[in-house]
Amino acid sequence: MLKRFLSVFFVVLFTAMTTVVTAQDTSYEQGKTYTLGGLEVTGLKSFNEQTVLTFTGLRVGQEITIPGEDLSEIINRLWGLRLFSDINFYQTRIEGDKIFLELEIVELPTLTDVKIKGVKERKAEAVLKEADVKKGEKVTEGFLSNTRNYLVNKYKKEGYLNTKVNINTIPDTTQANGVKMVINVDTGEKVKINDIQISGNEKLNNAKVKKSMKNTKEKFFGRFWKKSKFIPEDYQEDLKGIVNKYKENGYRDARIVSDSIIYNDDNTISIAIDVEEGSRYYFGDIDFVGNAAYTDAYLQNLLGIGKGEVYNGVLLAEQVSDPNPDANTIENLYQNTGYLFSSINTVEVAAVNDTIDFEIRVNEGKQAYLNRVDVIGNDKTNDHVIYRELRTRPGQLYSKDRVVRTIRELGQMGFFDPESIDIQVLNPNPQEGTVDLQYGVQEQGSSQIELQGGYGGGGFIGTLGLSFNNFAIKDLFNKDAYKPIPMGDGQRLSLRLQASRFFQTYSFSFSEPWWGGKKPVQFSVSLSRTLQFQFNPLTRDVDRDQRFAINGVTLGLAKRLRWPDDSFQLSHALTFQQYELKNYFISLFPFPDGNGNAKNFAYTVALTRNNTSVNPIFPMSGSQFNISLKLTPPYSLFNGVDYANLENDPEYQTLNEQGEVVPDEGKISQKKLDWLEFYKIKFTGAWYTNIIEKLVLKSGFEFGFLGAYNQDRGVIPFERFFLGGDGLGNFTLDGRENIQLRGYPNQQLSTVDGSAIYNKFSLELRYPITLKPSASIYALGFAEGGAGFDDYQQYNPFELKRSAGLGIRIFMPAFGLLGIDFGYGFDRVPGEQEISGWQTHFIIGQQF
Repeated sequence: MLKRFLSVFFVVLFTAMTTVVTAQDTSYEQGKTYTLGGLEVTGLKSFNEQTVLTFTGLRVGQEITIPGEDLSEIINRLWGLRLFSDINFYQTRIEGDKIFLELEIVELPTLTDVKIKGVKERKAEAVLKEADVKKGEKVTEGFLSNTRNYLVNKYKKEGYLNTKVNINTIPDTTQANGVKMVINVDTGEKVKINDIQISGNEKLNNAKVKKSMKNTKEKFFGRFWKKSKFIPEDYQEDLKGIVNKYKENGYRDARIVSDSIIYNDDNTISIAIDVEEGSRYYFGDIDFVGNAAYTDAYLQNLLGIGKGEVYNGVLLAEQVSDPNPDANTIENLYQNTGYLFSSINTVEVAAVNDTIDFEIRVNEGKQAYLNRVDVIGNDKTNDHVIYRELRTRPGQLYSKDRVVRTIRELGQMGFFDPESIDIQVLNPNPQEGTVDLQYGVQEQGSSQIELQGGYGGGGFIGTLGLSFNNFAIKDLFNKDAYKPIPMGDGQRLSLRLQASRFFQTYSFSFSEPWWGGKKPVQFSVSLSRTLQFQFNPLTRDVDRDQRFAINGVTLGLAKRLRWPDDSFQLSHALTFQQYELKNYFISLFPFPDGNGNAKNFAYTVALTRNNTSVNPIFPMSGSQFNISLKLTPPYSLFNGVDYANLENDPEYQTLNEQGEVVPDEGKISQKKLDWLEFYKIKFTGAWYTNIIEKLVLKSGFEFGFLGAYNQDRGVIPFERFFLGGDGLGNFTLDGRENIQLRGYPNQQLSTVDGSAIYNKFSLELRYPITLKPSASIYALGFAEGGAGFDDYQQYNPFELKRSAGLGIRIFMPAFGLLGIDFGYGFDRVPGEQEISGWQTHFIIGQQF
């Protein structure tokens, strides 16, 4: 018995001692440095062990302190990869100074497939892209929550207040650790606003209060420009709009007491708003404090608010610091004259009865000079092309106006996406009075190709046109610059060829915007040749011995002016054209035998001003106008020809078949057309007004007059105006100008010979669908009227052919402007009994 007891005792004692020893072997001392004897990774599904070991940066044999910062940094590094949902280190054993670790990880599943239900199939892909849901994403709770919230908010903004989104994930058995995701969207019906009830208002009636709510509108039959959907964010802004409306009318203390949304049984809502108007106030004294650069009187005049006027808190804020960079405000005054670090605060200092006194406290600070001015993002356009257009240069005083003007100039170059240009103010140093500017640009396609083929006029007509709008002619012989063509110097090179069996035309033009490289003087040259042969549409025969040729060359210079301001440009051009007919009969040239020639040497001077906003495709503000004079030398003043009596001049007479002396029409026509003599005045203007958001009203006016120095010689049959239709120049052998007047057939509002005088008025309401670099699209509605007249005696500016309609424009950098208009002409076309009615016009390459 004693022996058995002793045996059991020694077994228990041995076991206990073994346990203690084992415990000591697997424990570690706090803060001790060990040598890493091994690292095992567990929980792997899609990653291999070596990849994870590489992520940790640990290697066998290195020293590691446990616990310590080493493992903490590794865990943070692994979390930063966003690949795992759980990360833990465990000690497996210790052998002397060596420690063996286990890294246990839980991998996040990978999205292998996603489907969205409840959305139209054609929109599904776009919705997923907007929500940033794509294959390969790691699926986390945050990812699922963000996706759900985005979709709910997206459809709430469209008026679907009851939108519900459920997301289900299921394992993908075909891929390790993969999951498939199904998104179920139930938007329900769109919730509209049935009515808005205003209470507590006595000073402003319901109509004025509701009108101040720009985006929250009641259901109203016929309102298409603003839907009655309810968007929570817009509604909150509109509540502020109500308060601002009261402030504009003197009610400083006006506030929203309560507002509520009532859900109706017909899936509409009613909104109840209770306002407290308060008393009406007036402006008292407005004093300026801290201003040294400008006097009180100057600032008071700029403020434009006098003592005793009805209090208008909105106007006061706008006159001090309107965010519009073109606004004539006190803040912009300081910002435009170097005071970047200035601050201007309006403080109410006293309110006695119904009168409020204010102080406008100005902290001017030091004037800021530009230290560095950089441009980033231009990977095609050379730096010097951009820097020469900058209105802000190192060493200049900072000017907000010049910064805005620079952004506008960069956008109008046509080389960059106007919507992506931004400005960063870097390293502001109020103590030293310096600041850096950095402009960010995004290149867009600036070259265009025209490739057309069609059957018309009895034969196939092919057209090839190339326009390189950022060309670099200096690299023409540098083979390394062809990517695919030399680009980056801002020059423009255009080539165009159009040909058929009986018609050929070639044209070349080149322009350098900074001729000489020092000043913004644009030099341009263009050459053209047109050759047309006699064609019989019945037999389809072409007689090359009967031909009509036009050769032309134009040289131009345009200079940016500094006065009245630097938005003006003065341009000059010299043009020479030669018309040659050989056995060719054409109504434009009254040569009885089909032989003759005419020459046209003309000088054109034009004054242009353009201060439209950044995007030249879709200007939202500003204006542009052009007034030009084109004239030839007054040959009749010094050539000694009596044009009134040419028929009686023996030199211009001949004998007919009966032997009678008659005027020689061929010689008379040749004499009158030998050197064309005329002058032409033209004015065009367009104004852009941003009504609300991106809704823009373009209003325009045009006028043209073609005159003669010598009335006996008469107005030439060239250079005339032809009104009606799309305005595209599809037939310009005689220098005619095609004037767009939609809703009528092409060129049918003028006589066969064209008009010598015309005017046109137009209104166009535009709204952009998208302004992305790849394609800019906007819709428009228009109303216009115009008319052409044979001479000034018939001219009546109010006798108009009227039209209205709708259209759309698509601008793609590679192809230019494309569009279609549906116009309705309200008046008769000359010679017709019926009104013009509906006409469809296709626009290709028209200037915007």
